[in-house]
Amino acid sequence: MDNSWVLLLAAVSALAFISKTIFKQKPQKNLPPGPNPWPIIGNLNLIAFDPRRSVQSLCQKYGDIMLLKFGKFPVVIASSSEMARQFLKVHDAVFASRPALAAGKFTGYDYKNTGWAPYGPHWIQARKIYHMEVFSDKKMESFVHIRDEERRGLVSRLCSLSGKTIMLKDHLSKYTLSIMCRMLISKKYFVESEHENSTLKDLESMVGELLDLNGAFNIGDWIPWLSFLDLQGYVRKMKALQKKLDKFHDYVIDDHEARRAAEKDFISKDLVDVLMQMAEDPNLEVKITRDHIKGLVQDLFNGGIDSTSNAIEWAIRETLGHPHVAEKAKAELDKVIGRKRWVEEKDLSQLPYIDAIVMESLRLHPLATFLTYHYSIEDAKVAGYDIPKGTTVLINVWSITRDPKTWDSPNDFLPERFLGKEVDVLLGSNFALLPFGSGRRRCPGLSFGLKVLRITLANLLHGFDLKLGEGVRVEDVSLEDMGTAVTRPKVPLAVVVEPTLPHDLY
Repeated sequence: MDNSWVLLLAAVSALAFISKTIFKQKPQKNLPPGPNPWPIIGNLNLIAFDPRRSVQSLCQKYGDIMLLKFGKFPVVIASSSEMARQFLKVHDAVFASRPALAAGKFTGYDYKNTGWAPYGPHWIQARKIYHMEVFSDKKMESFVHIRDEERRGLVSRLCSLSGKTIMLKDHLSKYTLSIMCRMLISKKYFVESEHENSTLKDLESMVGELLDLNGAFNIGDWIPWLSFLDLQGYVRKMKALQKKLDKFHDYVIDDHEARRAAEKDFISKDLVDVLMQMAEDPNLEVKITRDHIKGLVQDLFNGGIDSTSNAIEWAIRETLGHPHVAEKAKAELDKVIGRKRWVEEKDLSQLPYIDAIVMESLRLHPLATFLTYHYSIEDAKVAGYDIPKGTTVLINVWSITRDPKTWDSPNDFLPERFLGKEVDVLLGSNFALLPFGSGRRRCPGLSFGLKVLRITLANLLHGFDLKLGEGVRVEDVSLEDMGTAVTRPKVPLAVVVEPTLPHDLY
């Protein structure tokens, strides 16, 4: 063989080796099971119109961990307590971020709130502020008088309506909103009702709309080249709502600024005061701007008003639908509290059946169908499956809390299942019950929310005989929710309240 052939063979061999090295086929990823995606839309055709029921049906086919494509984006659905533990504990740091969706941009002050902020310095600093200035034990203790005064106001209003049919949610919303306002921005803005944005009803309505829009399934998020069309009109609604909320926040901040300038020895009275003072600190890792203040305050309104009043109403609905539960709760209250005073927060540890009602109600009626989106910041191996960086994860709370593998008679309201058991909701380590999430992204106000839920339910059952309207039977009590991201009751609850304690207590 002449030298030319030897050189040619050597060259071909070298090229083959280089080609194999450079263009080496990547090992096949072991992705979670799921339906085959269509071009462009992925699996949006399967879930866009009724996400909860569609996901439920798909999970029954593909299992506790399932991969979908929303447009071109990978989305993993976790539908068991073990899969929730994997994402929220075992691999918590990897999945602690958020995807950049329209809701965060247009209703979260360009991701400056905590709900939509990506995992990083701003989010970490904001959480520290919440824990130190709102939800620390010391702060919670300092707010006791606010919770007590507003609760007394609630029972007094209900007493004045004795014998009349009322819509319970209206009173619960006003009550939770008043508590949050006094903690965060001062109640004065709702006393001065001449201001166009200053009524409780306006803010309550805006917060409710905001929660619905934050949970809406916006097609433009998943098919970006269609986003300019705003096919469902969600972005238009987000922008309009944010203008209204912005006007309200500006009014509050401007008023706080004027008071700070006018008072010689200024003392912070609420969270807005604290945040404005922090904004002047040059040593903060992330500078607090006016939009940061708005986003942080708005987040607490979002989490503390609608969700809390919904949870209280669900618990009342269940006790009305199960009279023997109400009787057992009242017997416990009579034994522990007696008939001559109201329930106080210090009594709650002695009321295990009240707590069991709360836990069972949160199990059957979680605050949301899915936890807010989680988002992977690096590749991960979860339960043997490859989860690529940039994957969105949805924790399917609705399925987890009704999983027959975990819960006996999962669709029945049985508070007794929680008696004599330690249920660690505060730390989020019970992954079969996740009303407030778990891990780094769990709700910072969960202790506050549970406290308000427990004490309010206890006093409503202790101080009133709650009856259904005339002609309404126990079996007619609707336990159906609206089927949206927020598990809001579908049918308003009308009740008749009759005081049962000595009149001077009201």
